[in-house]
Amino acid sequence: MSSKGVAPPAWVAAVHAVSRLFGVVAAGMIVVSIGVICHMVFVRAVLGQSSIWQTEFVTFALVAATFIGAPYILLTRGHVAVDVVPLMLQTPGRRLLCIAGNLIALVFCGFFLYAAIPWWWETWQSGQTTPSIWKARVWIPYLSVPVGLSVLCLQFVADTYMVASHRALPFGLSAEEGL
Repeated sequence: MSSKGVAPPAWVAAVHAVSRLFGVVAAGMIVVSIGVICHMVFVRAVLGQSSIWQTEFVTFALVAATFIGAPYILLTRGHVAVDVVPLMLQTPGRRLLCIAGNLIALVFCGFFLYAAIPWWWETWQSGQTTPSIWKARVWIPYLSVPVGLSVLCLQFVADTYMVASHRALPFGLSAEEGL
């Protein structure tokens, strides 16, 4: 349900479901990274052995969690927001500001996605690996960038549609808030 109690269209609900799933996946990547760091500390401090794959894995996993988790953060409004201007506007002004902001962000993410796809494709085609002894195939963690950005763009489109069609309140603010 949206903030106004109107059920979203099926495609918006599907985008929201994918964003929630990606949030769970991102949280899982962070939890696994914590376990790998603990393993690395144990291997290095207790066993006196060198770590080979742990640092690369954690770096890739945390970057992937950032991109994979971005649509969920947008969905839940978990990002840092300065809402001074929206609080000073009436709902129609908030709606226009929200739509304009979403469109600007969508264009930025679209350009970023446009650049990320060939970047990932090159690593896939060339079979690039990390320079370490682990030799991880970099296309796997790099895939998180275009996938996360694609869903983030879809989430921006869904949010913009919901606000523009008056099915959701701009910035999640009711008419009584602010002013």
